Amino acid sequence: MKKSLFIIPLSLIVHILIINVTLYVYTPETYLNVFSILYYNVAWLITTYSLHFYPTARRDGFMTNLKSFLKLFVIYGLVYFTSFVFFGIYSYSTGYLFLAYLQICALLTLFRGLFYLARNIYRKRGYNSTRVVVIGRDKNLPKLKRIFDNPEYGYSYMGYFDNVKSDNNSCLGDIKSSFNYIFENNVEEVYCMASKLSKSEIQYLMKIADNSFKRIKIIPDNKELFSNTMSIELYGAVPILNLRASPLDLDYSNLVKRIFDIVFSSMVILFILSWLTPIVFVLMKIDSKGPLFFKQKRHGVNRQIFWCYKFRSMTKSKTSDTKMATKNDARVTRLGKILRKTSIDELPQFFNVLIGDMSVVGPRPHMVVHTQEYENSVDRYLVRHFIKPGITGLAQIQGCRGEILDRSDIVNRVRYDIFYMEKWSLALDVKIVYKTIFNAIKGEEKAY
Repeated sequence: MKKSLFIIPLSLIVHILIINVTLYVYTPETYLNVFSILYYNVAWLITTYSLHFYPTARRDGFMTNLKSFLKLFVIYGLVYFTSFVFFGIYSYSTGYLFLAYLQICALLTLFRGLFYLARNIYRKRGYNSTRVVVIGRDKNLPKLKRIFDNPEYGYSYMGYFDNVKSDNNSCLGDIKSSFNYIFENNVEEVYCMASKLSKSEIQYLMKIADNSFKRIKIIPDNKELFSNTMSIELYGAVPILNLRASPLDLDYSNLVKRIFDIVFSSMVILFILSWLTPIVFVLMKIDSKGPLFFKQKRHGVNRQIFWCYKFRSMTKSKTSDTKMATKNDARVTRLGKILRKTSIDELPQFFNVLIGDMSVVGPRPHMVVHTQEYENSVDRYLVRHFIKPGITGLAQIQGCRGEILDRSDIVNRVRYDIFYMEKWSLALDVKIVYKTIFNAIKGEEKAY
């Protein structure tokens, strides 16, 4: 395999230069001494080493590494701003120091983007390519071939071997003939479909690869259960397939989401609910009899029941815990129509977010009776309970909210909820919150 051994050292040198030159420009000489320079450089080396930042896979790109890049900025930023106290820089204009850090982040991001752009151009011209073959043919081969055919990844796909004859031009022969082919040709990586090979064949291929300095990789016999969200976990030396992996399975992701929930809900409670609640209380007393808040048992994460709070928008009835609001529902009060149309009735749920029963973004929690109904009639319905329910969600901004008239309404809602769980990111949460606010201002057809 052709490796560019200079890439990581070159990247490290450029990153260090960016940090030092920027600090030299923005920081006064009084504070930029040998100890501070050493501190910033060693801190960068330790942080990048701890995050395994520089070793990158062949298939990595700018966007695939964006999350680790942002994580690096956060951690190094904490180290950077802590130095203000250590070196007495806090007495200097903090505006210049913040500007220096922002410029460091901007320049590092720019260099990162240019690096991947140059690498992709280099590989498209045929340099730094890795010659690969596949042994065995099953339904995963076309998926694997699409990756090999992407010029940005730098693979040179030579073909596959299989005992079933095929008119496909990329078939190089049967599995037995692959043994000599790998040994005699300049093949650098061998991908084996475990579903098409016996134990002895795999062991023999491993022996050939080791003795001819080739890399061998096994695609496990997954009974065609592969999915975009599946991950492989090691329990000691035993590989385990996790078929329902989610970014929120990671403690780091949960911490980020929880911090976002606490900060956002606190701001809403402090700056909106603090003055809005008394106004709603007065208007509600004028409009209809009953309490200010309405609470209802709903299913949350892991199907646990919690009390969900709302501003009361209906008159008291026996069907409040079993029947969803419908269009022109007689139970909805005059004030309730306004509250529901603008989604203001949902705002007390930020208290649920603050105490941890809910999240700002997630699948909408359903009434207990509806969960019991849909879990037996809607495929994969309970998957949405792997994460905390939300005040808003991906399904809601896509128009899947309110009354469920057809089976497709709940099916699509579940589909969006599962997609959100599988693809969660902080950026997605921010996008959903923005779209929710926009829709609330614009008004939604199903908000009744």
